[in-house]
Amino acid sequence: MPFLNAAMPARLMTIAALLCASSALAQDLAGTSTAEKAQARSKDAETIKSLSTEGQLLYQKERIKLDGAMYCAQSVALAEKGEFRLSIQAASKALVLGKQESRSGLVLSAKRDLAIAYNYAGDLEHAAQYAQESLEGEGATNPAIAAPAYKILGDVALRRGQPNDAITAYQKAQAIASPRFKPLVDISLANAYVAASRVQEARAVFAQITPSDNVALRQAYLRGMGNLALADGKPAEAMQHFSGAAAQAAGSDAAYHRLWAQEGRARSLLALGDKSGATAAYVDAARASELIRARFRSEEFKAGLFGDVQQIFDRAISLSAESGDAATAWQLSESSRSRALLDVLRERVTPATKEAAAALRSGPPDLAQMRGALRAGEAVVEFHSLEDRLLAWVIRPSGITAFTVTQSRAQLGERIQVFRDAIIRRDKNSGALGRELQTLLIEPLGLAAGERLVVVPHGALHYLPFQALGDARSYLIERHALSYAPSASVALQLARREQASNSTFVAFGNPGVDAKMALPAAEREVQQIGALFNDKKIYIQNQASSAQFRSQAGNGAILHVAAHAEVDLIDPLQSRILLAPEKNDTGFFNARQVYDVDLKNVSLVTLSACESGLGKIANGDEIQGFTRAFLSAGASALFVSLWPVADESTEQLMTRLYTDLASGKEAALALQAAQVSVLKQPRFAHPFFWAPFDLVGNGRLQIATKAVAAK
Repeated sequence: MPFLNAAMPARLMTIAALLCASSALAQDLAGTSTAEKAQARSKDAETIKSLSTEGQLLYQKERIKLDGAMYCAQSVALAEKGEFRLSIQAASKALVLGKQESRSGLVLSAKRDLAIAYNYAGDLEHAAQYAQESLEGEGATNPAIAAPAYKILGDVALRRGQPNDAITAYQKAQAIASPRFKPLVDISLANAYVAASRVQEARAVFAQITPSDNVALRQAYLRGMGNLALADGKPAEAMQHFSGAAAQAAGSDAAYHRLWAQEGRARSLLALGDKSGATAAYVDAARASELIRARFRSEEFKAGLFGDVQQIFDRAISLSAESGDAATAWQLSESSRSRALLDVLRERVTPATKEAAAALRSGPPDLAQMRGALRAGEAVVEFHSLEDRLLAWVIRPSGITAFTVTQSRAQLGERIQVFRDAIIRRDKNSGALGRELQTLLIEPLGLAAGERLVVVPHGALHYLPFQALGDARSYLIERHALSYAPSASVALQLARREQASNSTFVAFGNPGVDAKMALPAAEREVQQIGALFNDKKIYIQNQASSAQFRSQAGNGAILHVAAHAEVDLIDPLQSRILLAPEKNDTGFFNARQVYDVDLKNVSLVTLSACESGLGKIANGDEIQGFTRAFLSAGASALFVSLWPVADESTEQLMTRLYTDLASGKEAALALQAAQVSVLKQPRFAHPFFWAPFDLVGNGRLQIATKAVAAK
């Protein structure tokens, strides 16, 4: 989705690139917009120059240094496991060695491996770029480089909806591929012919393929034959192929292969005109997917199938909604979010992390549970973005109401991007854009004045500051207290968590890093807020280290972090906070490490950092970054930012927010009061100053007040 690349910063590869000091950004908005800077940073983060710089630094720190070929092998192995950022780092080290040793073949191999990692990660632009660069010079005639590179170019074209370009690339790969690699290329070529509706050519390629003893390849062949039959207008024949695939599924991934066979049967039923049967088949497939162990399956990419379990959920949700079954559509949307989290974590976490994550994906509540948990005057507003429209549900104690917004996923993403850019530039037109989105998204819902809203976004809506929507009279935040949640089931579980019985304040501010990156306002911020609490532990500058964070973060009811942060759009678990470095420690503390910090005694986390609330949106929706990591580690609620914040207005907002929290006000009401108090000041009236912070999690959260400092 273009919105992600245009508006969201990618993981920044060098210390210098981390500069996002809010005061500098606020002063510079009259020139190049922050959105444009974010776009430039995103592109720069994955360039050869940036990758080489990081590769050099990483290689220098290696205790055991490998040769270039071993780093290439390591890169491919990591990519096969779904460790995309680590794969890119290994390839970057090979790239550096290749340049240092003037080994052009190693440089080209490293670029091929970069292309593999970016292709698996879904970064099609960089996948195509590095695949093309690997074909320069001797790379074009080396089968070990050229065949995978052309295959990746075909994959990219097919995923971009350009099947004829994919066919051309696959044919080039086919001409040079080794006997071991050729079956994968053949199946991909056949699938591309199917996508291009070139049925006879597809049938001719399939006729030349000998079904493999390899289970994954055989399943890809059978699914391809089923897709060919559907493209040829033969749904009954397709049913036979998909049923055969289900019957032949075997091994540790048998349930996964049967899932895709069921999805093919559902499409066949639709083609046969049996819509109710197809709906039931899709719903069964979606529910079956929840029981399947998550892991990254590179076989899907190798065979050019690009199977995405979330597609099954979207189709099941769409058909359920069309049949008028709002409750089932909503429950499937909830399940898709849990599945997305599972797919991101996969097998990359420790047992403790698995247990913590499982606690927040125990399955969706039934509608009666959700309604019973809501108080009078509360409503859950949940969205699900489909390719051609947006679904919305409003859940109150009295029941559920479903709505459909006629706006495609792409159109909605573009509108949100334009609105965000206008806010970040402090454009006067942002008010009009916000009113348009209010008319589109909020007015049809029939919300009552003063209702407290739990917003469950989906897709691009994660990046929309709902509080900044409004009509000609007021902003949404002036009429409704807001909190956000990854899903309604998570909101329910967080509201049920036992809250800390103390009000100890633990803060990390202005970590001791390069002087150019100093955040003096962040230091003042934590000191001023700390003055509200008798029981406090404040770590600033060199004390604000990653080791200190690991040992102290869970020792208070409130954890406040005022530091630089960066989001990794390639691998969200590598998103990180920049703390003070120590010996043999860079100071980077990533989201994967957060999962393993014990925060069960922490009620509230504030990430007063540049764009800390952002992350990569998984297809099933979960926004992956810091937010889910802190919730899974035990926190009940977080305050996070959506864009680089301005120092003075943020100081005022945070001081008012914590003053109200310390007096016992519920978190959602405290944030509402703080944002309204700032927006009422003429110089801070623009949403840029008061709207960047979201409350994610338990909006009812209250902080114990017995240790509040005397005033």
